Amino acid sequence: MVIEAKPLVEINQQAIRLLYRELGVVNTVRFLKQFIAGLGDYTQEREMLFGGKTLEEIVDEIARRREHT
Repeated sequence: MVIEAKPLVEINQQAIRLLYRELGVVNTVRFLKQFIAGLGDYTQEREMLFGGKTLEEIVDEIARRREHT
């Protein structure tokens, strides 16, 4: 049995269609996100966003933002 190799882009499209059909949109996205590397430096970003703040201050800020939405 000889199987012709398809172009990689075609294989990817077919795989995504199969995943979508079998798993649905949300679970397909969740599955694919496993293979996508994040960007940036989370440690540096976290320090910039929360550095020097206590947990209580962060929780209060979240609560205030939720009140305004």
